[in-house]
Order: sequence, then C-alpha cells, then structure tokens
Amino acid sequence: MRYIHQRADWPQFHWNESELAPLLAETRHRQGLLLGKMAAMGLKVREEASLRSLTDEVVKSSAIEGEALDAEQVRSSLARRLGLDAAGLVPAERDVEGVVEMMLDATQDYASPLTEERLFAWHGALFPTGRSGLSRIKVAGWRDDAHGPMQVVSGPIGRERVHYQAPPAAALPGEMAAFLSWAETRDGAIDPVVKAALAHLWFVTIHPFDDGNGRIARAIGELMLARADRSSARFYSMSAQIRSERKHYYDLLEATQKGRMDVSEWLRWFLLCLGRAFARAEQAMGDVIEKARFWETARDLPLNARQAKVINRLLDGFDGKLTSSKWAAITKSSQDTAARDIQQLMEWGLLVRGPGGGRSTHYELAGVRAK
Repeated sequence: MRYIHQRADWPQFHWNESELAPLLAETRHRQGLLLGKMAAMGLKVREEASLRSLTDEVVKSSAIEGEALDAEQVRSSLARRLGLDAAGLVPAERDVEGVVEMMLDATQDYASPLTEERLFAWHGALFPTGRSGLSRIKVAGWRDDAHGPMQVVSGPIGRERVHYQAPPAAALPGEMAAFLSWAETRDGAIDPVVKAALAHLWFVTIHPFDDGNGRIARAIGELMLARADRSSARFYSMSAQIRSERKHYYDLLEATQKGRMDVSEWLRWFLLCLGRAFARAEQAMGDVIEKARFWETARDLPLNARQAKVINRLLDGFDGKLTSSKWAAITKSSQDTAARDIQQLMEWGLLVRGPGGGRSTHYELAGVRAK
C-alpha cells in the first residue's frame, strides 16, 4: 500500500480551485454572518456562547477518540481560566485540565507562532503522567517507533486491519520542520479556512506523537480557524460536528491518505462540515439568549450553590426529568435538603411542578421551553 507521504510530490497538495471557489465563498459568507450576529449580542451572551462552544470542542474532540470527559468539569475549568462568572463550578480532574490547557492556548493565543516547543507543551498537557491508559509513551517529543512503525489499526488482536501507516520516526524532524514553516507562512496565498483544513490533514498524516495526534490536529485546526476569524472568541465547534460525522470523517481521511495529492474531496467535506457547524451554532444561539434572560430574571435572588448548579444543568439540556431524588444525587445532598431547595425555587417562581404526580412528580424551569 502506498500512502501520500510516500509520493514523490509530497507534500505539494493541490485542489480544483474553480470548483471549490463557490463553496468557499458561501462558507466565508456564513462565517461572517455568524460572527456579525454574535458581535451584536450583549457581553454576557457572547461569553456564554463562547463557553458553550469551547466546552463542546474539548468534550467532542476527546469523544472522537473514544475518551469521555465530564462536560461539567470541562465547563468549570474553562470558566475559571477565562475568568467568567459561571455558577456551579466544580473541580476538574487532571486529564480534563490538560485538554483545556491545550485548547485555550490554541484559541486564545492564536496569533503566536506554532512551534515545536508549543506542540511539545500541548502533548505534555495531554499526558501529564507519561502514560496513555496503561501504556508508557514518549511525551513532549516525537515518537521513536521503538515498538514498530506507527499504524492506525482496528479489529481484534490477530485480525487487525491497518488503516494507515505514518512516516518513519527518522523522517519526523524534517517533516515537522516543513509543516511548521508552512503553518507560519502568512502571505495570504491560501485562504485561512482552507489552510485550517490542510493543516488538520497534514499534521494527522505525519502522526508525529505516540498518542494524541487526532486531538492535537483538531487543536491546530482551531488555531487556524481562530486566525481566519481574527478572534479568540469561539462561537462554533468543528469537533462537535466532526463527532456527529465520525465514520465519514475517518473513511474520508483514510481514502485521502491512500490517494494522490489532489485533496479536493477533503477540502469539500471540510468546508461543508464547517458550514454545518455554523448551522449548529446558530441553532444554539437561541438557547444561549434564553439562558441569559433567565439569569437576568434571577440575578437578585439569593440562590445557593446547589440551586445554581441544577438550574444550569436544566438550562443546558437536562437528560430526562428532574426529580427530588435526582436533585439529591446531583448536589450530593439529602432528600430533605433537595425538597427545601426545590420548594424555595417554586416560591420564587423559577421552578414549576411538571405534569403528572405521585412517582411521576418532576420539576421544570418556569417559562423555559424543554430541550
């Protein structure tokens, strides 16, 4: 099997510019409309929208790799680091903090050069213990292939299917030097959104680390998209959209890495996926505005930390129906405390009893549509 990095013309990507130009123009137009709408919103709405998008980006980028992060921990870590006043903050575990550190460095400091040292810092943040699961890996340095070539495989042991084999470790210094030089060439010859798509593909094709290549590739993509937006505020999540198209993403990535240097199909998919991410963000905007209005109504009420935590869960889309038992479990409180918290919110007009009674008794936010 021959991969694109083995071709004589690697890494000279090319594509059908005339065919992709209308799609690129439409994508850039929708991007501008979304950013324009958000610019017209109040500061609190923009902060909440950005916090939601960043939370989605961190959680879904890890989910693509099969790693489940606690969304509440991610949101809390982001809010603390961004200095945002978010109710119901909870402590975050080290694996969460590491991904958050990487994503915030990529998006909030997008103008700084992408360097070898910076990538090593990201990798160290992802794997602070020097292990991936139970396996020890080389951290903050290019892989050495001590245990054989870097391969992307699936299937049970003995019947593995090799989807891709990366360049040998000996080639990595030269490969990464070429990539980083290209990444920091800002002559305007390539549209920044197209550059984000190419950077994602190029990096994940080199696959320079023992683990974490997919997450770092998506972080590089976010850095490039922040440069395209010329803003550190994130109002859409590419990883959330990729997660919903995960199979197609991997299939197309594999096909592209086994193809020729014409990456038109990869770019077409990336632009369409980005457009769908914009649409997802526009739909979420209504929820963000609704949440901001709710907290504006409740701003003068002396809510305790438990009440603020559960209300935020309800506003963000609670899974199932809220009962007093679930309240007690979420807040780690007694049933009596849960009952008092609920009763107080009902007296303030923030919570109402849902339809049904007896064992079906549950509670909903007043004046907020169900998610």
